[in-house]
Parts: sequence; C-alpha cells; structure tokens
Amino acid sequence: MEAGETRVGYRIVHGDTQQLPDVPAFIATLNDSELAGFFEPEVDLFITRAPGRLDLMGGIADYSGSLVLQMPIAEATFAALQLDEVRDLTVTSLQDGKADRSFRLSLAQLEPGGSLEQYALAREHFQSTQQLWAAYVAGVFLVLMRERHVEFTSGARILISSQVPEGKGVSSSAALEVAVMSAVAAAFDLKLNAKELALLCQQVEHKVVGAPCGVMDQMAAACGEADRLLALLCQPAEVQGLIQLPPDLRVWGLDSGVRHSVSGNDYISVRTAAFMGHRIITETMDVESDSKAGFDQRLAVVNKPLDGYLANLTPSVFEMHYAARLPDEITGAEFQERYGETIDSVTRVDPARMYAVRQATAHPIYEHFRVRLFAELLQTPASERRNESLGELMYQSHNSYSACGLGCAETDLLVQLVRELGAQRGLYGAKITGGGSGGTVAVLAKADAEAGVMNVVEAFERQTKKQCTVFAGSSPGSAAFGYLSLRRDR
Repeated sequence: MEAGETRVGYRIVHGDTQQLPDVPAFIATLNDSELAGFFEPEVDLFITRAPGRLDLMGGIADYSGSLVLQMPIAEATFAALQLDEVRDLTVTSLQDGKADRSFRLSLAQLEPGGSLEQYALAREHFQSTQQLWAAYVAGVFLVLMRERHVEFTSGARILISSQVPEGKGVSSSAALEVAVMSAVAAAFDLKLNAKELALLCQQVEHKVVGAPCGVMDQMAAACGEADRLLALLCQPAEVQGLIQLPPDLRVWGLDSGVRHSVSGNDYISVRTAAFMGHRIITETMDVESDSKAGFDQRLAVVNKPLDGYLANLTPSVFEMHYAARLPDEITGAEFQERYGETIDSVTRVDPARMYAVRQATAHPIYEHFRVRLFAELLQTPASERRNESLGELMYQSHNSYSACGLGCAETDLLVQLVRELGAQRGLYGAKITGGGSGGTVAVLAKADAEAGVMNVVEAFERQTKKQCTVFAGSSPGSAAFGYLSLRRDR
C-alpha cells in the first residue's frame, strides 16, 4: 500500500463471528481487490453461513420417516448478498478465493408469465445450459415466489464461497441452498423459521434441481448446533432434540474418493423400491382390515396405520406379517400393472427397470429401530460394552446399505479397516453415509483415537492410491449463526 493511501475494507455492523475461524477468512476474501468490482461500495452486504453434515445414523431411511442423527461439520458454505436496484440475479462462485463460475438471470424470467416460471422449465434450462449449480441458487428465488408468493422488488448480487467439497457425501448441495435461502431471508426481511427454511430448500432440490433427496441434509445445515447430533424424526421434519456426544467419544468422516450423488440411478432405484414396498404393504393392510375388522383385536397392532411412513412399522410385525409378501424383485411394469403408482411425489416407477423391493423396504424399518437404540445408548453411562454396541449398530447399518446395492469397494474397505483395528485402537464402528454408492464413511471412536483413525487413512491410501479427505470438528447451523451485515469503510 502506498504512503498516504487509505485501505478500503468491510466491517461488521450486525452479528458476530462466533469465533469461527472461517468467518474472518471469508471477510478477508471480500476485501480482496480482485472482487472489488462485484459489489457496489455504498451498499451493505448480508453474510450467511451453512455447514455440511456428517450422517452418523439414519441415512437413506429419512425419506421413509426414520429417526436420523446428523452432525454439522466444520466446513461450510458462505453466501454474501447485496440488494441491487436492477432486478437481476447476478451470482459468482469462488474457488480458492478466485472467481470460478458465474451466471446472470433476470428475475422477471421466474415470475408468472416468465420463460422459467414453471419448475419443469427452470429445471430443463439449468440442465441444458450445463449450469446445474446455478439451479441451487436461482431455485431459491423461484420456490419463494411460487410457494410463499414473495415479490422481489429488487435484484440481488450473490457471492458464493464453499469449503464443503462436492461429491463427498457431506451435503454440499444442502449447505449451498441453506446459505443462499438464509441470505435472501435476511436481505429481504422474510420471516422464515429454521424448519420452514429447510423444507423450502428441499423443494429447491426436488423441483428445480431434480434430485429426490430426503430432508435431513437441509435440516442439519439449518438447525444443527456445533458438537451436537441433531436428532430428527423425518415425518416430515420434527426435531426430537440435540444430543451431546459423550465426552469419551468422537466422530470422524473419511472420504472414499468415490464421487456420490443423490441423483444417481442406484439411490433413485432404492428410494423408488422402498415406496413400492410401502404401497404393497398398505394395500395388504387394507385387505386384511376389511376382511377381519371386528373379528380379531390383535389386528389393531398388525394393521396399525403407517401414517405414510415405513419407519412406523416395527421389525417384528414386518417380518411376521409382510416381509414374505414382498417380492425380492419386480419389474416396474409388473408393479404398475398390479398396484399402479407409489405415493412418492419425486420419483417415478420405470417400467423397464428391475427393483429389489424387499430389501429396500426392510432397510428403513430396521434402520429406524437401530437409530432409536443408538440414540438411547448415547444417554447411558460410559463403558466399553456401550461403545462396542454403538459400533455394532453402525456396522449393521452399513451392511444393510450394501444389501440395498448402495455400497462400493472403497467404502467397504474403509469400514473393514476400522473393524480390523477395532476397539483395541479405540475404533468402535463405521458406516457409509448419506445416499451411499461412494462418498464418506462415518467413524465412531474414542475421543483420543486420532492416531488410529490416521492409521486407517494411511492403509486406505496405500491400498487404493486414492487421497482420503478427513472431516473432523463441527460448527453451528445457519439458524444458530444468524447473519452478519457488513459495511464498506475507508
């Protein structure tokens, strides 16, 4: 800086950093001279932050109404939003502090009568222009217009910076949606509580992006708190509490190096098959209830309503009355001929595809039972027996994923390495996370077992020649962080 020159920079006029190290780093990025032209110097910025998440238990059972346990990770996505007199949406995404991707869109295109007012038209537009990442941002505005009838009288300039890696199974997409939705709510003074915000973000993913995700990712990014497990009953999104991890335990995430996507065919097939099983069980219940109503009071237990969710069926009732009635496999065409469609609004049965219905249906029923037991064990006194029982539940969950066809060699290897080192090295359990088919493995271990975790990483990298990213630490969700308002001074 030359003598006599005054440094230009942003200062916080609302909110605080909560001592998160990435917040000052992001503000420093905003002060970089290379980005000086993106924002108008006289207009305040709204800064929001949403973390990725580590799925400790629950995973793909979320769309079937299971309890899930989610830990927000240290890595997060930032959104800096400035209101713009021009009614355009101008977005730039940073990579290593430098502008990487950009797009611009008139908000009039998203309004009634605009070329992208319909969800299907917007989805097709972003897919055809190979700017699918932009759908997560523009989709926030479209969903707010359509679902909350928000009228945007001004435009917005948005800068995105994310440390949540894509394709690692730690929900970079939910972090992006929640960060942007939070920034829009703050800048336009929209009254959205954390649950409403998360459910709207899920609509962005379903209707604009076209990914049939459950709700746990958005809820963890919005409602999570640092170093606590968000206990979420996905019926559809009821927070049961925040569970402090016992002080003798710690959770790590180990990236397999295999890219994961919830829009992948394996995930979609398993989700569709689970809803096919739900349809068959519901129809069976209706037939039994009609034929034996008032005859056997025990049917009140067996035919208790599912209330729309497979997870409400207990494993014993499922095995006794319904498992044998489900086909191991069935083609989509045969299912449609016998049962029609499922109740799932975001997937469709493919007539040409073969679906493994029984296993996909069993998974959420047993997973809900496992997660509830896991949560209860966390509340019991510390002991090796408790810790090994927690680990066993994780191994069972991982095996069930594999039986559904959502495993892969790399995630299986990570789990096997954890199992081999075992409790003697302070490692109790591991499982694939999120949608499976790659991504990250969650590891439950002693709080001082970092050396054992790194032994797993070293062995994995030696055998696969893949780099294994380690996720350690936690941070608050977007609601707990709130927002910062920055003002540019001389």
